[in-house]
Amino acid sequence: MYDIKALYEAESLDHAVRLLQEHPSAQILAGGSDVLVQVREGRRAGVELVSIYMLDELRGVSIDEEENIRIGSLTSFSHITNDPIIQKYINVLGEAVDMVGGPQIRAIGTIGGNTCNGVTSADSASTLMAWDAVMEVTGPEGVRRVPIKDWYIKAKVVDLRPAEIQTAILIPKESYEGCFGHYIKYSMRNALDIATTGCSVNVRLSEDKKTFDRVRIGYGVAAPVPVRAYTAEEFIQGKEITDENIKEFAETVLKDINPRDSWRAGRALRRHISVVMAERALRESISLAGGVVNG
Repeated sequence: MYDIKALYEAESLDHAVRLLQEHPSAQILAGGSDVLVQVREGRRAGVELVSIYMLDELRGVSIDEEENIRIGSLTSFSHITNDPIIQKYINVLGEAVDMVGGPQIRAIGTIGGNTCNGVTSADSASTLMAWDAVMEVTGPEGVRRVPIKDWYIKAKVVDLRPAEIQTAILIPKESYEGCFGHYIKYSMRNALDIATTGCSVNVRLSEDKKTFDRVRIGYGVAAPVPVRAYTAEEFIQGKEITDENIKEFAETVLKDINPRDSWRAGRALRRHISVVMAERALRESISLAGGVVNG
């Protein structure tokens, strides 16, 4: 059933890094919801695995000394959805990962696995893009931090160097303070399906709730990797909360996305959906932030 050459169990983070150095062809096993399925299908036949599943130091959500929200890479989707810090500051992330698979997958699947497999359809990816997440990785040279905009190199390839492990995902205070967001997933089925397209928006409004102080928008399956629609963000910056500005913002996202044709959906449909989702997600974010759309 499982063609595995060897399985090494890491006892600490340092031990995990040493195991990866000693076995350079080995792959990391976290929750196993992707890796073990692929092994069983024969796509990773004869693989060596380094399991980090028992490293509780990589689990949980906290606020660190820099006031970043710190999400350990082994934190499960269900934990994230129910965590009080997530619910208070970035509830949209909990809502997004609650759309991954079914309850069993959400109980075992991890945020680190979801971002390290590099797929553009990952439900967490567009929201983390929109919240300017920073990836913390640990390896032989120590700890380094990678802004999420630099994390995704190409389809299914992320900025992990030999013997490195993603240890946490950080959301800076500037990215979550006073911000409210909404995620929309479009898929062929209502459950147990990957996204045909995903869109995540968050806003911070002016003190009088009449203008946009800041808007961020991220997409999945709108390019080979998760992307931000920077042109649309720049367009809406500082503008009044009006129906006209919202609609133009949504149309402007087409300047930044490049969806593909696939058996799930054609490029034209994905472009259309992306505009509709941008408008709906922005309107919902405005409402969550206490704003009202004029005209």
